[in-house]
Amino acid sequence: MKLMKAGMVMMAMVAVTLSGGAVAAEGGATAKEAEAMVKKGVAYIKANGNDKGYAEISTKGGQFSDRDLYLVVYGLDGKVLAHGANQKMVGKDLIGLKDVDGKEFVRERVEMAKAKNTFWQDYKFTNPETKKVEPKSMYCERLDVTVVCGGIYK
Repeated sequence: MKLMKAGMVMMAMVAVTLSGGAVAAEGGATAKEAEAMVKKGVAYIKANGNDKGYAEISTKGGQFSDRDLYLVVYGLDGKVLAHGANQKMVGKDLIGLKDVDGKEFVRERVEMAKAKNTFWQDYKFTNPETKKVEPKSMYCERLDVTVVCGGIYK
């Protein structure tokens, strides 16, 4: 009986190890990483000014993009000022943009930024790694008349 229990424990440990490896292989960013990157982006903009900060954030593969994590900066009017995954979005007014469930997530985001200095927001968005629409949580910090955000896929 003891031998059977030991074998079952060993099998459970192997299963946990293997499933942990699969999750790590997918390589999605964590909430802590998103918060840290947003804070780093805010500090960079403060230290270097908007023009240099937005340009650096919009550099795909630069210091403000890591796997599926990248920064986006919005004006409080919903206009994209910097975008780490798609430079073509810079300058676009996305206030009315809706996710697959019809949620106007940019409008909600800027309204939340007007009310709070920091917050998390949930919506659905296309993961740049998997190219699939997935649940996403975006961590945001208000900076003057902008909001700097970085998100994770769940």
